[in-house]
Amino acid sequence: MSTKGKNIVEGSSASGAGGGGSDDQQQQLPLSRYESQKKRDWNTFGQYLRNQRPPLALSQCNYNQVLDFLKYLDQFGKTKVHVEGCLFFGQPEPPGPCTCPHKQAWGSLDALIGRLRAAYEENGGLPETNPFASGAIRVYLREVKDSQAKARGIPYKKKKKKKRNLIKPKGDTSNSTMQ
Repeated sequence: MSTKGKNIVEGSSASGAGGGGSDDQQQQLPLSRYESQKKRDWNTFGQYLRNQRPPLALSQCNYNQVLDFLKYLDQFGKTKVHVEGCLFFGQPEPPGPCTCPHKQAWGSLDALIGRLRAAYEENGGLPETNPFASGAIRVYLREVKDSQAKARGIPYKKKKKKKRNLIKPKGDTSNSTMQ
């Protein structure tokens, strides 16, 4: 039995009596939260492709299917995004409820694409053909970010890097900031 990608219960009963370095005797650490989420996302995307009519193989997938997948995920989103005709459009804290749709938050989509981009290559895809790395995906994510910020009335501003002071040894007259 191979243990690749599986957790083994800790304890002495996990090792066999035969000796040697078989897969059964090697303990693997549990997957990190990131690795678990990446695996779950990869499986979800694969299921999405299989549910298409007709089903699509990963080799047939391009950025259009990725964009469709991102739009499909909006129905499960929890972020209220006000439409331009809404009374609360552009208000960071609306005073009441409205019928505007819930969507996936930009940050969630951005992180998802990062995990899927990595998973694609880990599963044998070539970087040159990675549909998650397409310029069209970056444009879509930028549009989502801008529209969500506008709908909330909070323009997105890139955060400036903080300068950190370094402790100078006595007598050192060099520059004390680092970027």
